[in-house]
Amino acid sequence: MDFNMADMFGKIQEMQGKVQEAQSKLGEVVVEAEAGGGMVKVKANGLRKVLSINIDKDVVDPNDMEMLEDLVVAGVNKALEMAEEAAQKEMQEAYKGMMPGGGLPGMDLSKFGL
Repeated sequence: MDFNMADMFGKIQEMQGKVQEAQSKLGEVVVEAEAGGGMVKVKANGLRKVLSINIDKDVVDPNDMEMLEDLVVAGVNKALEMAEEAAQKEMQEAYKGMMPGGGLPGMDLSKFGL
């Protein structure tokens, strides 16, 4: 097998461009998670930033703030988990087809979610 360094650098530059493009799209990826049967709704984007939290007025009990706090934490954690999954999927699409035959020999891309 003939190894061409110029071809490899060209592939790396192409990959960097696609990764940057995919990363820029992550801000547009929006997920929504619910906790407490929909009483707390949290939206986050693919950059793992919380965009909004909506709380049903029926869950607001001044005598039981701990429950509300738990629901908010659960909703945020679920939304960030969903955002992480969406981000990984977007990044996998960026790499798809770039490295035929499974990538560079000896390079384990599984650490990068690929």
